[in-house]
This record gives sequence, C-alpha cells and structure tokens, in this order.
Amino acid sequence: MQRLMEAGIEEFAEYGLDRAAMSRIAGRAKVSVGVIYKYYEDKDDFFLACVQHSLKLLENAMEQVIVREGDLENCIENLVHTLIREAKEHPAYYVLYNEITSGSCKKYAEELAKQIESSASKVYEELFRKAQEEGRMAYRGDAKMMAFFFDNLLMMLQFSFSCEYYKERMKIFCGDEVEHHPEEMGEAFIGFVKTVLGV
Repeated sequence: MQRLMEAGIEEFAEYGLDRAAMSRIAGRAKVSVGVIYKYYEDKDDFFLACVQHSLKLLENAMEQVIVREGDLENCIENLVHTLIREAKEHPAYYVLYNEITSGSCKKYAEELAKQIESSASKVYEELFRKAQEEGRMAYRGDAKMMAFFFDNLLMMLQFSFSCEYYKERMKIFCGDEVEHHPEEMGEAFIGFVKTVLGV
C-alpha cells in the first residue's frame, strides 16, 4: 500500500488532479488498475487518500518538533531546519501540497484547508501568545495574525526547496548556490523571524 501511495503522490504532484492518469499510477506502483479501484471509488477518492497520507507524514514531523519544544526560539529553529530537510527529502509531498492550493483542486479547498491548517494555526497562535505573556517576545501584535504570517513564510520556504517554480524564484532572489546551502538559508530565515518578532 505504501508503494501505491507514493506512486499516487508522485503522479498527482507531477500532473495535478485533472491530468493524472490511474494507468500511470498503476504502472509506477507495479500493480493493475483494478487493484487501485478495489480500495478507492474513483480518481478523486484516491487523490484525497494520497493527500491524507502525505500530510500525515509531514504533520508528524512538524508535531514532533513542536511537542518537544516549549520554548519559542528553539521551536522556530528546529521547525525551520526540519521543514527544509523534509522538503528536500520528500519534494513530491510538498509539490502535492502546492497542487491542492491550485485551481484544479478548488472543489476541495474548504475541506482541505480546514483539515490541513486548523491544527497548525492553533499551535502557532498558542506558541506566540505564551511567548508574549512570558515576556520572551517583543512584538505585541495579534497572535492569530502572527500565526498566519509565520505559516505563510514557512509555506513559501518549503515550496522553495521542493517546487520547480519556487526553486527558480529563490535562485533569482538569493543566487544560484542557495539551493545547495539549505542550512545557510535556514539560519538566515531564523535570524529574520527572530529579529522581526523580537525573540
């Protein structure tokens, strides 16, 4: 089943929901198309299962960092380095995440946004609110908005190490070598966020 999920994620990441072909997915997974339809009603059902699978693995990686760290500064550092590492190791997961934000998946936009973003928004909001209350952060803005801004930055960072368009965009802004120095990029990102927040 893992091989089938990975094949589906790669196909949907490369072709999107509309242009993905179940026959190509079956070929990648070395199974018959009938095997896929034995477990999934149609292409959309399988697509949603692939999204769930990839997001669960990404969520687990992020949650381990957040649960382990009560301190905002360490949490930001570990979160950024984990995110860059995961984006480089599993680019198709992040490309799929990018795909679900596009027009071809708009029929699932509300459902997926609630499912994907709800837990992160609460966790980040709580982290920022706690840091403010404890006087460990100078910025006094609304914690909900900070969570949104912070997550936007993280999202663009992960796409910059996984999606071709955003990789090229990163090179235009930061130079051709930046893709090969993820730790340096991570440290610069961390320094920027900490300075802005006054951590």
